[in-house]
Amino acid sequence: MYLSSDWKDYEIIAASNGEKLERWGNIVLLRPEPQAVWEYPYKFDKNAIHAHYLRSNSGGGMWDYKKTLPDSWTIQYKDLRFVVRPTGFKHTGLFPEQAVNWDIMRQICENEKRPLKILNLFAYTGGATVALTASNALVVHVDAAKGMASWAKENLLAPGLVDKPVKIIIEDCLKFVLREIRRGNKYDGILMDPPSYGRGPNGELWKIETDLFPLVQECVKLMSDNCLFFFINSYTTGLAPSVLDSVLKCAIKQNGHIESDEIGLPITAGKLTLPCGATGRWLSRSAYNKLK
Repeated sequence: MYLSSDWKDYEIIAASNGEKLERWGNIVLLRPEPQAVWEYPYKFDKNAIHAHYLRSNSGGGMWDYKKTLPDSWTIQYKDLRFVVRPTGFKHTGLFPEQAVNWDIMRQICENEKRPLKILNLFAYTGGATVALTASNALVVHVDAAKGMASWAKENLLAPGLVDKPVKIIIEDCLKFVLREIRRGNKYDGILMDPPSYGRGPNGELWKIETDLFPLVQECVKLMSDNCLFFFINSYTTGLAPSVLDSVLKCAIKQNGHIESDEIGLPITAGKLTLPCGATGRWLSRSAYNKLK
């Protein structure tokens, strides 16, 4: 498993019975966690919890605020800062497990003597965009949701990266990729975090089971001759890491190193590990050799 274990401002304190107790800076949240199917005898002070997300039997849910929370606050990962806030869909705008991927991509960027042009698809609130921009990459950030684009701009402002040359584009990812192919644009690195299911700004339907591989095939056409990496992340239940491995092997003909695994976070209580999805990575031979 690829484990994001270098956080100081984030911690899974405990996980048990379908929930996880987390610390985001000084804020403690209790959220649903379907992967935590086990029962662990952890006793915690309920008065320490700032908010608890309660599932609804009819779908969705709501936050039960135990204490007054700011509208948003920032947490730090190494030299990076991110804006987090509770949303109506239980999320906070950041997936801390992705830090292990940020570290590798940043190292690849910093090993080069040139600024790399990176395409970030389904870029959400821009965690990877912030990390790559901080390592002098030229990032093109694409997401269909206008609200996520605004949040990404907040995240770039938090660590003082707002003046960096980042392009934030609100568009259906496939439509953008096809247009970039027609323009003849190329990228030195590509990453994507596709949802299981979604709709674009004009109602475009996305289903990962049928649409992932065709999208990756098109994205391969955007890889420069000196492309260094191609990352795919998935949170789709039942989509094993080996599926991403096979997608990359079948789509990318350039010589390189391919690896895949679960991605996860440590749990303090019981020294357990929480699986948080899957990651597939294609690295060019030169990038892979410099990482070793």
